[in-house]
Amino acid sequence: MIEVWAPRAERVRMRRPGHADAEMTVRERGWWTADVELADGDEYGFVLGDGDALRPDPRSRRQPRGVHEASAFFDAEAFAWTDGSWTGRQLAGGLIYEMHVGTFTPEGTLDAAIERFDHLISLGVTHVELLPVNGFNGVWNWGYDGVLWYTVHEAYGGPAAYQRFVDAAHAAGLAVIQDVVYNHLGPSGNYLPEFGPYLRDAARNTWGLSVNLDAREVREFIIQNSLMWLRDYHVDGLRLDAVHALRDESPTHILQELAEAADALSAHQGRPLTLIAESDLNDPTLILPREAGGYGLTAQWSDDYHHALHVAVSGETVGYYEDFGALGAFPKVWTEGFFHNGTYSSFRGRDHGFPIPPTVPTWRLVTFGQDHDQIGNRAAGDRLSQSLSTDRLAVAAVLTLTTPGTPMLFMGEEWGASTPWQFFTSHPEPELREATAKGRIEEFEKMGWDPAIVPDPQDPETFHRSKLDWAEAATSPEVGVDHARLLQLYRDLAAVRRARPELTDPAFADCDALSGSGADSDDPRARWFVLQRGELSVLVNLTGSSHTFAVAPDAVILLSAGGGEVEPVITAASGPDPSGAASVITLAPDSAAIVAPARP
Repeated sequence: MIEVWAPRAERVRMRRPGHADAEMTVRERGWWTADVELADGDEYGFVLGDGDALRPDPRSRRQPRGVHEASAFFDAEAFAWTDGSWTGRQLAGGLIYEMHVGTFTPEGTLDAAIERFDHLISLGVTHVELLPVNGFNGVWNWGYDGVLWYTVHEAYGGPAAYQRFVDAAHAAGLAVIQDVVYNHLGPSGNYLPEFGPYLRDAARNTWGLSVNLDAREVREFIIQNSLMWLRDYHVDGLRLDAVHALRDESPTHILQELAEAADALSAHQGRPLTLIAESDLNDPTLILPREAGGYGLTAQWSDDYHHALHVAVSGETVGYYEDFGALGAFPKVWTEGFFHNGTYSSFRGRDHGFPIPPTVPTWRLVTFGQDHDQIGNRAAGDRLSQSLSTDRLAVAAVLTLTTPGTPMLFMGEEWGASTPWQFFTSHPEPELREATAKGRIEEFEKMGWDPAIVPDPQDPETFHRSKLDWAEAATSPEVGVDHARLLQLYRDLAAVRRARPELTDPAFADCDALSGSGADSDDPRARWFVLQRGELSVLVNLTGSSHTFAVAPDAVILLSAGGGEVEPVITAASGPDPSGAASVITLAPDSAAIVAPARP
């Protein structure tokens, strides 16, 4: 039995190569059915009304020739899964690795990504987060222009390769989180409005018409899509893109419905299922338990942590970074999670955000020093490694992996990849190609960027430049970033995080922080920090001269980084120390150290 929701059509026919069109029968609420059985690989589509144009199935699992062509039936039950003993991974204590399939390897496929699992395991990664893999127009794209949410992009290997990827990840002990986009549809190949009211005609968000969450069938379309990934593809979690763009005035928010559906499936399957929201609302309602009036999602991203970290290591205070140049910005995100938790945001021109209750576990915030958005949405798509020294990158690594939240890395960050990660598209339509390129240049020109440095998203080289160069990961060039040294530091930091319980303790109450300035008190790049996780201290010196920190008499150095590889030592304080400490440690400029009492 084949069915499709098409309340806007007065007639629906199912079309298959080599067969006469089959007239479909309308049922309740605009559902059409046909008594047809399909085998794996059989192509089909729908013809709406009295026209002759073939449209793909809105719930298509496979599009072998792209989003404008016929769908192909995919038998998800034919795959022989080997992960029967997989019990999942909870997010608490985890380390996420964000990956774009098309640029992670030279081949740009899911099967090729499997071959790099040993690298991820050596990093201590527990969760692999894939940028959207749903069907989009063209060959390469970030994935956020998807128009067929149920399919897996054919150039990545299609749905069968996706099953192999998840199965291999579980065999390697890695959980898989899939990035999904429910707030808009892409500009090309979006035929859903021809079938039904998937979009609101009079409501828009940043990317186009808003998804119509007033229609029950559209809500079910989203919920069933989420369950497809979690149930049929054995995925361990979803990252929900830009949930602030979901306009929902229903008594029960769609995010709560998604959380309830995931929790029910989790209870049935006996493994944790994770839902992570990307939101710029700074609203803990998303992650509060439903018993406390929240939506019950597992976690949410904290852009504030990124902004504070970025300003601390780079000194950049343009645009939304401006407020984070404050001396207390990083200590605040360390101890309270959000910087803007009801405070005035100069970028927005209003008060923004809400406080996180201190009883919320810190791991419910996913934090990072770099991610696809914060790199790719810069004019040139430049990473921190393209402007910072190895020492500053080392300090950024320490701040990323000692976070009170759940740390996330962006692919290639771990060795200071020299390759940019730029905004790329491959729209075949000439008018869309031109509009995309022109719009990108105009956007950055308005913000004061030189339009000459903005790459053309439609130029194939923009995509190819963004692919990781794996050969550089083991190198230590005389000039530029010491890739091998940085990679080893990330491995060492992940090992310390696993070894020391203070670094995974979820209590905000055990987080404390101090900060101070160097000789130039107005320079946000010249700060020092004392960041506490219980009895463990993360000491950071980003000033232009050596800085001395008081430490406990029984403190030992668990790890040091930066400072030109000068190893710091703990010594007895010479003369009376204002803090009363008997021991001190002096850190060179652009360095950090993790210290804690020696274990018995």
